[in-house]
Amino acid sequence: MKDTFTRSPPSPARVDKTLISKTYMSTLKDLFLDELADMYDAEKRIAKALPKMSKAATSQELQEALNNHLEETKEQITKLEEVFDSFGEKAKGKTCKATVGILEEGDEIASDNEGSPTINAALISACQKVEHYEIASYGCLQEWASLLGNDRAAELLGEILEQEEAANDTLTEIAESSANDEALGDEESDEEEEAPAAKSASAKKSGKR
Repeated sequence: MKDTFTRSPPSPARVDKTLISKTYMSTLKDLFLDELADMYDAEKRIAKALPKMSKAATSQELQEALNNHLEETKEQITKLEEVFDSFGEKAKGKTCKATVGILEEGDEIASDNEGSPTINAALISACQKVEHYEIASYGCLQEWASLLGNDRAAELLGEILEQEEAANDTLTEIAESSANDEALGDEESDEEEEAPAAKSASAKKSGKR
């Protein structure tokens, strides 16, 4: 009688780590291009929205900041097209639902605060929501471009990220220096305080005559 025994199952084939790496790189590239298309659409929408926001602002400083960022946004669209090209892809957009929602909310905020001393603070709030979304998005895209070994794309995305951060800082400065005080009606209060003082001074002059 032959001895019976259970053979151990064959050892699994060794996984080619290079193949796994290439697969993951391909997956990351797909994610990168998908998010890039998202931001390409977002910037085009923002470029259309900024003139309306600038027109709604009553602060000259805020108007200038929004107009300056509009020019930057146009440049960013061109840079994103360069990023697509650096990956051998044609620039294309994918509806950015987040930006659509934020901009719709911005329109609502501007409408609700039209003619109010809160208008500039409200517009800054709406704009900064857009900026924060962009900062988060471009931070990820820049990192992914680096991981994918595309230094030119990472450089371009880094430049856009810096512009968005600077724009956000400018909006904060305007809010802290004037817009928030306007929303509280502080400037109106100052004017009311100055008016009685002026009347008092005028009365004293009249009394001396």
